[in-house]
Amino acid sequence: MKLLKKYQHVWIVPVYGIFYLWAFQYLEQRNVKAHIIHLKLDDMIPFCEYFIIPYLMWFLYIALTVGYFAFINKNKQEYYQLIFTLGLGMTLFLVVSYFYPNGQDLRPHLTGDGFFISLVRHLYRIDTPTNILPSIHVFNSVACCIAICRHNSFKHPRTVKIVTFVLSVLIILATVFLKQHTLIDVFSAFALNIVAYQMFYKPHPVRQKQPEQIFLK
Repeated sequence: MKLLKKYQHVWIVPVYGIFYLWAFQYLEQRNVKAHIIHLKLDDMIPFCEYFIIPYLMWFLYIALTVGYFAFINKNKQEYYQLIFTLGLGMTLFLVVSYFYPNGQDLRPHLTGDGFFISLVRHLYRIDTPTNILPSIHVFNSVACCIAICRHNSFKHPRTVKIVTFVLSVLIILATVFLKQHTLIDVFSAFALNIVAYQMFYKPHPVRQKQPEQIFLK
């Protein structure tokens, strides 16, 4: 009982995670015509299969970051700032995908059977080139990078922040070098992060007077 009370703030993560996965699966499977997103600049970016490594590291990166702020970090406000940011971006992504079905036509024809090519081929097989705006890979990476860079309780904060920044940049580059996203998806994810930062990180008079109404205790 004590354990449940101590981590009662965490319940929202699995509950929302189940909802998000169900909604995303529905969007992926529904039969609607997708609006193709494509910039000429996208064609200038070469395909590079080696970026599959940072692309796949994204899953561990997000899980470890959320896990750290949920279970290890004692500052609950930082935890809520992170999950509210992630929740806002992922929810708006679902809304955009529902009302504006979108996709891309950038994926190359893969040849060869090398290890990295095989990983990309598997990724293409399980992840359709639809529902890409904004890029959740980019949005969540930037959101987690901001949360970590603002946090100062790590044992070696400078090293952690440098590694986090480099990994985030590699993940963002991976989305376009693997032809998973267009530059529009990337730019829109950055723009959405700016909005979320203003909402959840910038001080506001209401938040200063009644923080418990914004961040649950």
